[in-house]
Amino acid sequence: MSDLASLGESIKSALGAAVTGVTLARGELTIEAEAGEILRIMKYLQGEGDFTILVDLCGVDWPQRAKRFDVVYHLLSLTRNARIRVKAQVGEGESISSIHAVYPAAGWFERETFDMYGVPFTDHPDMRRILTDYGFSGYPLRKDFPLTGYVELRYDDELKRVVYQPVQLVQEFRDFDFMSPWEGAPHILPGDEKAAMAPGAASGDPGKKP
Repeated sequence: MSDLASLGESIKSALGAAVTGVTLARGELTIEAEAGEILRIMKYLQGEGDFTILVDLCGVDWPQRAKRFDVVYHLLSLTRNARIRVKAQVGEGESISSIHAVYPAAGWFERETFDMYGVPFTDHPDMRRILTDYGFSGYPLRKDFPLTGYVELRYDDELKRVVYQPVQLVQEFRDFDFMSPWEGAPHILPGDEKAAMAPGAASGDPGKKP
């Protein structure tokens, strides 16, 4: 049994029902945790487990799942030279305990997860948005967040004040000209109808200019 597999079994044995699953895939250990037990799990991993560094904390949205969100924690142990991932499922409208008291670095990560996914963290010392504008509506990293329809905040130089206006994220389609970027190319690009009409094409030099 590998070191990570042994570690996963020992964590499962120590925490019992608080750990709902242990997965080892592609050399990475993932601990699936009960959301209501996340604080106890993190205290154990930092103390007994010696995972003293919180590398990252983020959210994942699974809209079709009953428990829609994953809150994902990435931990590092320098003494073990190992990393583990902890995942807890949280339903829409539900909250999960903040781990700020165990890992102070979680403060801003939890605010970002709340801002982007709408997952609140109880007992957080400053649970408010961190990246979006004041008064912003919605959660941008949810899969059902619309590209248009919400508002953005900006300063209007003509009105000399802050204004709200609808967000418009327009994808512009480009017309690609395959003749000019590769001037002097020794071959005709597939599907390029202009190649046959280009000066010098008859002599086998599609990029040659008159």
